[in-house]
Amino acid sequence: MKITQTEIYKLTIPMEPFVIATEVSYFTQNIFIRLHTDEGITGMGECSAFPMLVGETQNTCFEVAKDFARITNGKDPLDIEARMQELHQYIAFNSTIKSAWDMALHDLAAKHAGLPLYAYLNGRIKTIQTDLTIGIDTPENMAAKAIAFVADGVKIIKVKLGKKGKDDVERMRLIRNAVGSDIQLRIDANQGWDFDTAVSTLQRLGEYDIQFCEQPIPHQYDQLLPQLRKLSPIKIMGDESIFDHHDAIRLIEANAIDYINIKLAKSGGLLEARKIADESAKRGVECMLGGMLESRLALTAKVHFAMSHDNIRFYDLDTCLLGQLKDPVIGGAVYNNYFLEINDQPGIAADIDDDFLKGCEKIII
Repeated sequence: MKITQTEIYKLTIPMEPFVIATEVSYFTQNIFIRLHTDEGITGMGECSAFPMLVGETQNTCFEVAKDFARITNGKDPLDIEARMQELHQYIAFNSTIKSAWDMALHDLAAKHAGLPLYAYLNGRIKTIQTDLTIGIDTPENMAAKAIAFVADGVKIIKVKLGKKGKDDVERMRLIRNAVGSDIQLRIDANQGWDFDTAVSTLQRLGEYDIQFCEQPIPHQYDQLLPQLRKLSPIKIMGDESIFDHHDAIRLIEANAIDYINIKLAKSGGLLEARKIADESAKRGVECMLGGMLESRLALTAKVHFAMSHDNIRFYDLDTCLLGQLKDPVIGGAVYNNYFLEINDQPGIAADIDDDFLKGCEKIII
C-alpha cells in the first residue's frame, strides 16, 4: 500500500467562550487530514492546537503539515513507526500536528486489517464515562452551572481553577455545597498557581472531597512537585509536565505525581501515548485520557485508545460538549448520558462532512 495524496484542512469550529487559567477559546484551532492510498483506503486524522500548552497554532500546524505530506506521500502507511520516525527526524517537537498523522496512519492500518481501532490496538469494549468541565467564571456562576450539569445527568464535574487561590477556594466551596456529596469533583489549575499558592489552596480545598488536582504549578517547577505532593491532601495529576514516556518515568520515579493525564496532542499520537500508558502501568500509576478542543473525529480515536489500556481509568472526554456550536462529524463516537459509545466498523469510522469542509481553508498535496 502507498499513500498517493494528502488533504489538509484548517478545521475551525465556532464555540462559546471557554475560559481556563491561561487562555480564552472562541473557536477550535484544529487541523483535519485525509491520507489517500492506492488501495482505495483513506485514513482520517485530526489534531487541536493549544498554543499556551504545546507552542503550536493552527497556522503552524497547517504549514508543517504541507511538509509532512511531501515526506509521507508515496510511502507505505502500514509501517507506522517508520513513517513517524521520518517526521521526528524532519522536525523536533510539533507533537500536535504529528498526532494527526499518527491518527490517520492508525486509521488506515486498522481499516486494512478489517478491525475497529480498539481491536487493532488489542483492546476491548469497556464502559467510558466522561466528566464535564466548568470554565473559570465567578464563583456564583460556576456553582449555578454545576447545578445545571447535575440536573442534566452529569455525575463527574471537572472544575477549572488557577486564578487567585482565595477565589478558587470560594469557587469550590459553592460548587460542593450546590451539588452535594454524591457528585465526583476534580480540579485543574492549568499551571496557574505558584508553589505557595498551590500549597495553601490545596490544603484549604482538602475538606471538599476532591478526587485530584491537575497540574497545580508550572512545569518549569517540576522539582517542587514531590514536596507539594507531600503537603497536599488532594492527589496530584501531571499534565503539562508530561509530553512523553520519558517525562512520565521521571516524575513517577521522583514521587512527584499520583496520576498522569495523557493527551494525543502532547504525545504526538497513539504510538507515544501507548508508551506513556505502558510505563505508567509498570509503575502502578493510573492515567486519565484528556484532550484539547477536538471534534468528535479525534474524540472517537481517543475512545478507541482508552479501550486498549486498563490503567486508563479516568476520562476527560468532554471536548465536544464545551460549547462547540457545530458538529461537522459523520459517524464516530456518540454521547449517551455522558457515557461514550462506538461501533465495530473498521478503523476510527468517522469523517468530516464535505459540506462543512467547503468553508475551510485547504490544500491537497
